[in-house]
Amino acid sequence: MSQASVERLVFTPVNVVRRSLVILAGALLVALAAQVAIPLPVTPVPVTLQVLAVLVVGGLLGPRAGAASMVLYLALGVAGLPVFAPGGAPGFARLLGPTGGYLLAYPLAAALAGQLCRSGESWRRMLLGLFLATSAIHLGGIAQLAVLSGDLIWAIGAGSLPFLPFDLVKLVAAALILRRLGPTFRARL
Repeated sequence: MSQASVERLVFTPVNVVRRSLVILAGALLVALAAQVAIPLPVTPVPVTLQVLAVLVVGGLLGPRAGAASMVLYLALGVAGLPVFAPGGAPGFARLLGPTGGYLLAYPLAAALAGQLCRSGESWRRMLLGLFLATSAIHLGGIAQLAVLSGDLIWAIGAGSLPFLPFDLVKLVAAALILRRLGPTFRARL
């Protein structure tokens, strides 16, 4: 283990502040990405840039800090801050609505992306991690929509299928961003 790696593991005030700011920045990135929301006529869920942001935050911050960033994002939204996509119920009620399942899956998705994209060396591993993270978000969304509607087939049709082309593009974009920025960013964490 290098000296720089050992220094990052030590909980000095500087490291704690730096790590906290990075976690906050990740939550704010997802909040900004949520503001780009395009409604679709076939679903109560808009297309946003949140999936891209969650994948990038998880991939850059790693599993623990990425998940912590998403928990902070949810906490900010539950507290009533305007971090969720426009429209829909405010605060905690948003987690009970049609987009709640996607939102609640963000910490798991960020952890998956962070764990499997950690090295940045293997395209296969990175794409697998991003695919699994995106799948976790889709499964969370489908589950919530199925509970709300009582119809699993409708939930799949409205909660996943319309988003597949968009999320494939986001997955590739996240892989390119992580490949380019990941090693340098992680070295400075």
